[in-house]
Amino acid sequence: MGRRKEIEVEIRVLILGGTAEARALAAALTERDIPVVSSLAGRVARPRLPVGEVRVGGFGGPEGLAAWLAEHRIRAVVDATHPFAERISASAVAATRSAGVPLLRLERPGWEASPGDDWHWTSSLTEAAELLPELGGRVFLTTGRQGLPTFAHLDDLWFLIRCVDPPEPPLPKHHELLLNRGPYEVDGEAGLLRTRRIEVLVTKDSGGSMTAAKLVAARRLGLPVVLVRRPAPAGAPRTVTTVPAVLAWLPRAA
Repeated sequence: MGRRKEIEVEIRVLILGGTAEARALAAALTERDIPVVSSLAGRVARPRLPVGEVRVGGFGGPEGLAAWLAEHRIRAVVDATHPFAERISASAVAATRSAGVPLLRLERPGWEASPGDDWHWTSSLTEAAELLPELGGRVFLTTGRQGLPTFAHLDDLWFLIRCVDPPEPPLPKHHELLLNRGPYEVDGEAGLLRTRRIEVLVTKDSGGSMTAAKLVAARRLGLPVVLVRRPAPAGAPRTVTTVPAVLAWLPRAA
């Protein structure tokens, strides 16, 4: 037991975060006195901060990240970013390979359809926008603020747009903006769908429980859901789905 504690304390971990899983991992490592730095991209104005040391902002690409890892004597990297954060995940793979630092991907499982769901899968926001006119004229759009220009040309549709921070134009011509963040409850989501007379929900396959209530609400009301598939994996050597799995991996990464 003493030897295990000694090994763990020697590890200095970088968490590429911004997710609930990343915050849970930072808390678990801090409880075990394992030095940890959580890195946030800085795209959200008021992010939920994890416990422990936090840095905000980019690294300057894979080369900058590799240099940062060496400078700060990082012994292990856990990529716990959002499933759609393609750029930083790709940078993590390249940087850790260059620096010779072990990398683990912590990613929540994607959503799975249940009986009664009317799901329409697409491979991109562009495909989702093309599909919408066939499914309904009043849209609940929860794909994040950065992809909103993809839907800006759909002048015949009305959008309820929900995101954390105010988006920049272009936006759909007919819309209502709702600034909010999860977790959400099913009854609240169902009430929102009813009062706004929503006919179709559009979202990304983010997975997890914080925003899954909208899917249950759509099922209850018999509404179609357009889901954007996750991008292809960035190429991390291994992916796990739970914090305990990360804790089991860390001593072997030393």
